[in-house]
Amino acid sequence: MKLTKTPLSGVLLLEPAVFGDERGWFMESFNEARFEAALREQGEPLPPRFVQDNHSCSKAGVLRGLHYQLPPHAQGKLVRVVQGAAWDVAVDIRTDSPHFGRWFGAELSAANRLQLWLPPGFAHGFVALQDDTHFLYKTTDVYARDCERCIRWDDPALAIAWPLQGLPLVAPKDAAAPLLAEAELPPA
Repeated sequence: MKLTKTPLSGVLLLEPAVFGDERGWFMESFNEARFEAALREQGEPLPPRFVQDNHSCSKAGVLRGLHYQLPPHAQGKLVRVVQGAAWDVAVDIRTDSPHFGRWFGAELSAANRLQLWLPPGFAHGFVALQDDTHFLYKTTDVYARDCERCIRWDDPALAIAWPLQGLPLVAPKDAAAPLLAEAELPPA
C-alpha cells in the first residue's frame, strides 16, 4: 500500500498493491496492520478501529455531502469506489487548523482503485461521475443522527471546483445545509 499526503494535514490518498495476471486481479482493500504501519511511517496518528461499513449507489450527477458528525460520534472515513467513478472531497473543519476551510478533491474510481482517508474533523462529500457508482465507506464511529451535520456543497467561501455539467441532484437536507460560516463545528 502506498500512502500519499495531500495538502490537508491528515488526509491521505491510498493506492493499494494490485496483483494481476491473465485471470484478472487481486488486492487487499484493507489490512489493519499495513494501514497502521503506513500511517506510522508517514508520521500520522492512528485512527480508532473501524466499526461500520456503508455502501451507497448513485446516478451520474448525484452529489452527497458535505457531511460530518460532531463528538461524541465524530467519524474518520476510509472511502473508495468499487463500480463507476466519483469526485471525492474533504473539507478541513478543524477550527484550530491552519488549513481550516480548505478542501482537497480526487477522483476515485473502480479503474484507479484509489482510496481516501479522512480523519475526524473533516466534512466529506462526493459527486458521482457515472451512473451506477458504488461508493464504500469504512467509518471509525457509528452513524448518529443527533450528531450528524452538513455544510452547503456550493458554499462560495469554500469555492469547491466540482466537476459538474449543470446542477447536481442533492438530497433536501443537503440543499438546506448551512454555509461553513453558519455551521455547528466540532470543538477545537
